[in-house]
Amino acid sequence: MADGFPVAFLFFAGAALLCILPKGNARALLLLAIPVIAGYIIWLLPEGNLWSTSIFELNLELMRVDRLSRIFALVFALAAFLGNLYAWHMRDMVQQVGTLLYAGSAIGAVFAGDLVTLFLYWEGTAIASVFLIWARRTEGAYHTGMRYLIVQIGSGVLLLAGTVLLWRETGSLVFESMTLGSLATWLIFIAFGIKCAFPLLHNWLQDAYPAATITGTVILSAFTTKLAVYALARGFAGTELLIYIGAVMALFPIFYAVIENDLRRVLVYSLNNQLGFMVVGIGVGTELALNGTVTHAFVHILYKALLLMSIGAVMFRTGTAKCSELGGLYKTMPLTMIFCVVGAASISAFPLFSGFVSKSLILSASVDEGYYIVWAMLLFASAGALLYSGIKIPYFAFFAQDSGLRPKEAPWNMLLAMGIAAFLSIAIGVYPAPLYAMLPYELDYVLYTTPHVVTQLQLLFFSALAFTVLQRTGIYPQGLRSINLDTDWTYRRLLPKIISAVGKPAARLWDAIVQFSLRRINNIISGLYRTHGPEGPIAKAWPTGSMVLWIAILLAATLLVSFIDLM
Repeated sequence: MADGFPVAFLFFAGAALLCILPKGNARALLLLAIPVIAGYIIWLLPEGNLWSTSIFELNLELMRVDRLSRIFALVFALAAFLGNLYAWHMRDMVQQVGTLLYAGSAIGAVFAGDLVTLFLYWEGTAIASVFLIWARRTEGAYHTGMRYLIVQIGSGVLLLAGTVLLWRETGSLVFESMTLGSLATWLIFIAFGIKCAFPLLHNWLQDAYPAATITGTVILSAFTTKLAVYALARGFAGTELLIYIGAVMALFPIFYAVIENDLRRVLVYSLNNQLGFMVVGIGVGTELALNGTVTHAFVHILYKALLLMSIGAVMFRTGTAKCSELGGLYKTMPLTMIFCVVGAASISAFPLFSGFVSKSLILSASVDEGYYIVWAMLLFASAGALLYSGIKIPYFAFFAQDSGLRPKEAPWNMLLAMGIAAFLSIAIGVYPAPLYAMLPYELDYVLYTTPHVVTQLQLLFFSALAFTVLQRTGIYPQGLRSINLDTDWTYRRLLPKIISAVGKPAARLWDAIVQFSLRRINNIISGLYRTHGPEGPIAKAWPTGSMVLWIAILLAATLLVSFIDLM
């Protein structure tokens, strides 16, 4: 047992306490106090395996603390604080409890020292986070939430199946570095990839996050995908395949985000883009690259939350986040506009802003290892980030054509949360040494050199010039009332039509398979009973873990059928 109590339990206890507190400021204060206390505890934790237990002869490590897990846990606690401050005005019990359970599960997962504990918290994040979507209380949000939940639970099923197979192969459940070379590690890799929104596995992100409540979208942006980044960094650092997956992730959202009308969806596409940088860093796998990935995850949580908070404030005051319906808001929401510009400068990696201190590490690591084409792709993706986030978001929301809307400035709590995130985004950009000191590996890197700064400024000014020319000539897509089709159309519309065409023959075949399987299982059980008697264990005939594996397979099939039924 233990010197360090699992920090996740603090969030779970807070969620229980929240249910008995009276409505009002007491609940809001508790929501702020818990992440602050958790952050203080995390900061003081010694390194090592601090809490272990055994269940059914399985050794579980609930609190493995090292530099990698600590920095992710700290930024998760910070994100929970900012999200709850931003939602101070919110008096929705569902969102309040869901936020604490969600943040606690994410923090618990980064401290998990074994795959079983990781799986439990992995599914905890899925179940808790879906309530931030359902809290919008619309029919569309319900169906979107169901699709999101099925995908997230499906990721957990793959993780469970991979864990069982890995245990049977190695006899170990320790969550450590793995190599892609077996079905077990491939299943775990795909499970992480779903949560990280790999290309073609990404559509749940654009589907679900904009469908959440205003505060829910901000909170969702911080945890699920960054937990997947942590898991990949822990389990698959140095896997070359990730370099090319990440490069594609960084590029493809640009083309969707440029033509997207809904600014919250634009920011979710940019989330894909920024995740691509992190995945490339994990794939490169050197100390410099992994430090860059961790730094980028840290600062991205802050500036992405800042951008989503600013657009959320606009939506809170105007009821819309669509380019075609906004413009001219700088006149009555000047502070929100300033904070949005800070977030835009950070995501665009302007020098003296936080994005510059992280992207530079990943780009340098790519060049050092000879991945010049990938480096060029990341440069193009960085320029694209300026086009569709750095310029498009503030331009269409606060400038562009005057919509005639004259809303009030955002509430004080929203402004304070945005102000803190903006301050940190600038402070880290100006003086990154404290953040660099927390990274997993010692870092000897000179950031502000003339080549770094000049190269980045040239890239940014060229992108700004391209936007200006495209805008002036009318080539740049204007905000239009439209719905963009993504690759999920193939399985949300095309696949159900194909399935309906072959539905009856497939149903008859399925019934035959089920009947055959039931007869076989009955024969096996009868044979075992005759061989071993009424007390003979099935485990003598079936390998350890088979039942769990078959449950995972059946659950995966059920989830797939349910997902198709929701289309």
